[in-house]
This record gives sequence, C-alpha cells and structure tokens, in this order.
Amino acid sequence: MYYEIALLSTPNIFTYHSELRLKKGDVVEVPIKSKSALGLVVKVVQKPPFDTKPVIKKITSFSEKKFKIIEFISKYYLCSIGEAAGLFYIREKCKVKSEKLDIKTDINLSDKQQEALKFLENKDVSILFGDTGSGKTEIYIKLIEKTINSGKEVIFLLPEIAITSQMEHRLKKHFGDLIEIWHSKITKKKKEKILNGINEGKIKIIAGARSALFLPFENIGLIIVDEEHDDSYKSEMAPKYNAKDLAIVFGKTYNAKVVLGSATPLVSDLYKFPHFRLKGTFFNTSKKRYFTDSFNEFILQKIKNTIESKKQVIIFIPTRAHFKYMICANCGKAVKCPYCDVAMSVHKDKRALVCHYCNYTSRIPKACEYCGSEDFLNERIGTSELKERLEEVFPDARIEKFDRDVITSKTRIDKLLKSFANKEIDILVGTQMLSKGHDYPDVKLAVVLDIDFLLNSADFRASERAFALARQVEGRAGRKEDGEVIIQTLNPEFFDRSYEEFFDEEINLRKELLYPPFVRMAKIEFSDRIKEKAYLKMKKFLECVCEREEIVGFGEAPLFKLKNRYRYQVLLKGKNLQKLIFPCIDKDMKIDIDPVSFI
Repeated sequence: MYYEIALLSTPNIFTYHSELRLKKGDVVEVPIKSKSALGLVVKVVQKPPFDTKPVIKKITSFSEKKFKIIEFISKYYLCSIGEAAGLFYIREKCKVKSEKLDIKTDINLSDKQQEALKFLENKDVSILFGDTGSGKTEIYIKLIEKTINSGKEVIFLLPEIAITSQMEHRLKKHFGDLIEIWHSKITKKKKEKILNGINEGKIKIIAGARSALFLPFENIGLIIVDEEHDDSYKSEMAPKYNAKDLAIVFGKTYNAKVVLGSATPLVSDLYKFPHFRLKGTFFNTSKKRYFTDSFNEFILQKIKNTIESKKQVIIFIPTRAHFKYMICANCGKAVKCPYCDVAMSVHKDKRALVCHYCNYTSRIPKACEYCGSEDFLNERIGTSELKERLEEVFPDARIEKFDRDVITSKTRIDKLLKSFANKEIDILVGTQMLSKGHDYPDVKLAVVLDIDFLLNSADFRASERAFALARQVEGRAGRKEDGEVIIQTLNPEFFDRSYEEFFDEEINLRKELLYPPFVRMAKIEFSDRIKEKAYLKMKKFLECVCEREEIVGFGEAPLFKLKNRYRYQVLLKGKNLQKLIFPCIDKDMKIDIDPVSFI
C-alpha cells in the first residue's frame, strides 16, 4: 500500500509504501536519505511510477480531534500540514481513565467574584476583564477546581516564562502534583517526566507558555489564556500561529470552556466575545495619576518620598542598554548595523555598540564614518543609563534592571523577583517585562517613561499597545495600599481616561478605516541577500494576485535590511485572504496571517 507522508516540522511530502494498513493521522517513522524522521500519514495513493522506500514503523496516531486542528492550522496559517503537525508533542498513547476528583481549595470569593465565576461557566468563550489586582487568579483557581473534579484536564496559558514562577507557586499550593509548568527553559529530562505524567493521567493541569497548548491532553475541559492581550502568544517562526486564537479553536473542537483574562483586553476580542467586568483592586485601594512632559525634578522627588517611606518604585522605559541611538552631531547620521537597517544601541558596560536585532557588536567609534566629526549625540536613554543616573541621585538606594540584557534565564528571573519581593531592591528599572503579571505588594509608585515613542509608531495597533502598556505598568502600583502613577507624555488626555472610553473611540475608528476585527490582515515577506532578487520575488507575487482591493500597500519593509537580507513586504486586508494568497504561494515567501508586528 502507498501513502503520502508529510515529514513533521517541514514543508516536505513524500510517497512511501508499507505492508501495514495505515490511516490518515498516523505518525510513522520513515527513512530520509541516510537518516530517519517522523512523518504524518496524509492519504492513501496509487502506486507511483517511481520506486518508493518502506515505512519503518508506526509510532502512534493523532486523535480525530487533533488531526482536525492540524488541518485547520495548515489551512488558516497557510503552512504545510507537516509544519502544523510538528507543533504537537508525539507520544505513544495509553488509555487513561477519566477519573473524577474531590479537590477543595480554601478560596472564598467575594460576591462580585462569584458573579464573574457563574458568568464564565455559562459561556463557551468569554473574557474576564479585570483590573490589575482585582482577583482574577482566585476565579481561575475555582474554575480549575470544578473542571478537574469533573474528570477533565486544564491548560493554563501564560505569555512568558517571566511570570510563571509566581503563578506556579499559587497553583501548586492548591493543586500540588496535579499541576506542572511547561516552557522552553525546562530540561529535556523534566519534559520527559511531564509527558509521561500526562500519558499516565497523573497530571491534570499544565500551566505554561504557548507551546503548552500542544501537549498530549485528550480530555480538555478548560483553557485559560491569562494576559490575553500579550503579543508573546504570537509565534514569529513558521507556522506563525497565535496560541490565544488557537485556544479558541481547541475549545470548540474539545467542547471546552475558554477564558481570556486581562486588565486590558484586545480591542478585537472585546468586540467579539462576551465579557465580565471586575473593577478596582481586591484590597480596595486607590491610585493617583500624574502627567509630566519630561523626566524631571517632580519625578525624582516622588521617588525620594517613596523610598523614604520604605516603599518600592518601578520605572518602565521602552529601551534597554544605555542609549538607543548614537548620532553624529555634525551630519546627523546614526551609527548603523552593517547587517540590519537600524541604529546600534550603546552599551557602556561592554564599551560597545550592539545591534538588538542580530547581536552584531562593534567598538564605539571615535569619529563619524561619513564626515569624520568626533562629536556625537546619544539619543533616547535606556535602562542602563537611567539606572546609572538614579544611582547618582540616590546613592543609598538599591537599584536593579529588569530587561533582556539581565534576564537571560528563568533562574535569574526568579532570583531578581524574589529579591524584589523580599524588599532587597528599592527601585526596579525595566522594559515591557515589568508589566507582565507580576504581583508587587509593596510598590507604591509606578513611573512610565517615553510612552509616546510607542504611541507614535507606524502600526494600526499603536494606540492600543501604548494605552494597554501604560495601564499594565500602572496596575503594578497600589496593590495592597494606595499608590501613585506618573506618566511621561505629551498626550495626557489620551492616557487619562477609562479603558471603556478608549475602547469606544478605537473600535469606531477601526470600523471606519476597516481594520481588525472588521477584516483580517496578512503580511507577506520576501527576502534575499541580493536586493534585486528580493524585489523580483515580491513582483512575482503581485503579478499573481493582480491588482486587488485587498492590497493595502507593498514595497520595502520598514526595517529594510535585517541580518544581511533585504526585505520587501505586501500588506493585505480583507475577509478571506487565504483564498487570495493560496494560488500564489511560493517557497520564497513568508506568510503571516493576523500579524502583530509590521516591522
């Protein structure tokens, strides 16, 4: 018998023969050149006119539900079925009895939380729209309790490993060995242990980053997507899926409840799904908001008052390192990376310039390569420079950074957050990682700097991102006592309003301009080391799709040169973009359906 078999995690499909009677969805081991690989049986075919190799052995089978999801991923994200199947973890199945448990957590919900719980239980897909510190986690725990007691399994998605430790501690306290944490940094041995635990039915709850969605659960009753607004749920590797969106597909396929939780839900999701609103904080605290147009004496005085009162400060700034740009004072040109079309960032501690896209590093130049001037201006300070300036003003304060230069492993994240929780740090300076779901009970002051940089970026979601980020950072202050927030902006009226007011304006604007959720978007990228070849690839695609109203624009990507490759892109928006793109698919293009970045 002859079968078309898609090699997992590749676009390749080959024909093999077998004495075994195989079916669609079977996973088999097949020879490929001098090695072997795993493949997915796609369909039975007639004997081809060429010689075929034999299937080595059958490994396992995808369930009908899993195979249905694999087909959806392939069709929706326009990737090969092998790439879609490669997202899933392959295990030999053993039949596990669906046993009901009798877990009772010691959480007492308020009347409002009880109301939220009932609302979520009665909806297939819903949003828990709760202010930071309003008690969303307690509601999650009660939902999990009910689900596992009914004999079902739970997937709890978190956007980044930076916030898994605090959540792990809270969930382990209530569910013990029934829960495990899953993310890219755990060891191979630990992964094997978890996979075996799932297979044997010992693990009922998995909490982790987006890849946790593809673990071999077959009796899913609940999927929680915490911080659902976070762009980290979007994979930037092919297939470019969004785990938050796929959670909804899993929910429909498995008849499981899906709860999306956030203090700042995505505008598109709030428009599409029913939501329950939880306002205020669990401890009924208040917050005072201030605005300023620069990093000035007012901010420094507020920081001084806060640390003198033995409370903590967090400061958000969008740029890491010392400075974002090094610009010639004479000709105005920035020192750029030779491999990427971006200015390099100044890292004084390394005495070097570093490209934050390809990590190319060079010495800090003594003179401008264009005009020879030795005078340079450093623009847009980053976390390192801000930390040094604060250390000069507050020599006795304990100040630390929280960005990707420092946080290189989960151990370092945990160590830093533990120090902050133990009040061994007075001021924490960080990038967007600061905003992600951490519970800082003694933070009285949150400072948001340079937020207009995000607000003015070239992206239809710029307003949403800036507003949400300011709210998320703001929410880290005043968890258990009254707090203060300072936002540096030239647009105070934009930030000084409720989320509901922002949503009403934003959704009307998107409806008028035809942006998601009223249409879908797609980004097609063409790249090559030779500029002309990249352009011809784009031209070939445009000729294939012809002049269509779905084409928003095309040309050089905003970041034209990246990692020594020239990049062109085509932006599309419409109702059924897959139908338009599919006939023109070529191996030389990268397809991004529902992109979160347009750079």
